[in-house]
Amino acid sequence: MAYSTIIKPSDYFTPELYVGTGSSRTISTLNFQPDLVWIKNRGTNDRNSLFDAVRGAPNMLTSNTSGANDAQPSELTAFNTNGFTVNNATSVNGSSANYVSWNWKAGTTSGIATDATTTITPSSYSFNQTSGFSIIRYTGNGVDGAYLPHGLGASPKVMIVKRLVDAGWDWYVYHVSLGNQKYLQLNTTNAISSTDGMWGSYTPTTVNMKMSNDNQIGASGKDYIMYCFAEKQGYSKFGSYVGNGSADGTFVYTGFKPSFLMIKKSSSAGNNWFIFNNKTAGYNPDNDYLSPNTVSAEGSTVYLDIVSNGFKLRAGESDVNTSGTYIYMAFAE
Repeated sequence: MAYSTIIKPSDYFTPELYVGTGSSRTISTLNFQPDLVWIKNRGTNDRNSLFDAVRGAPNMLTSNTSGANDAQPSELTAFNTNGFTVNNATSVNGSSANYVSWNWKAGTTSGIATDATTTITPSSYSFNQTSGFSIIRYTGNGVDGAYLPHGLGASPKVMIVKRLVDAGWDWYVYHVSLGNQKYLQLNTTNAISSTDGMWGSYTPTTVNMKMSNDNQIGASGKDYIMYCFAEKQGYSKFGSYVGNGSADGTFVYTGFKPSFLMIKKSSSAGNNWFIFNNKTAGYNPDNDYLSPNTVSAEGSTVYLDIVSNGFKLRAGESDVNTSGTYIYMAFAE
């Protein structure tokens, strides 16, 4: 196991399972106040609902659409010291329905670092340098090459950006394994694209990331939210692997047992995003998965084993393990 300064990962991230009641209820089993809560109904087709403390309850985004920010008082209504409160929407709390929530802690809401090159001041933010996670809300300035602070104190490896106003704008994903000028879209099955040079040729520093003036991430006067992740040894890992098309699949070393694992084939189009965690099945092979780009209920296919120091692909499936390159995000148990 890799050395980590984070003794207890569940103080910063945890997946939580719960059963809906059909009326307002509070989930109070976390070790922290979550600043990003992502909820999915496991048993039926329904949207992926994302809430964060920077936008505030009940503002909701859906990772499976290009929809705008939407206030939904029937969904998440409060962020609490040890969890969150949900209302009666079937997407978050239908009677007797099974749910998973993925929860991240940020928490610092003042004192974000800037430098002489910073050109966009976030309108609000929350960051946690210990765990390498930040939520940045900002208004684009229409400048190609604007610099936006991310608050991590380390170079981000993954950044996920969504335009909040107006429908029709995709989720744009920077991943260190893709290289600069390239991106994926969280709500689509598209392969890597570099047509717009979204991030330019600039590698994010410990203070800023560079933004284009594209409508998707930097249009003048438009409002955006960005989730940023820096890698922390023994707690989080963001990388890539090459599939081998075999039931004796690729082994990927993370240095910890993942409790959250998101995978996307980046080298060709047509493949969903996949999220696995160590709670829904609780044993290997980890058959249960959800797809953030679809409304689909939880699927069950033998794809991989989650092991003490990474994950081992078991299936020669194009979704996770045929010839080609895949990117992943993993957080520790």
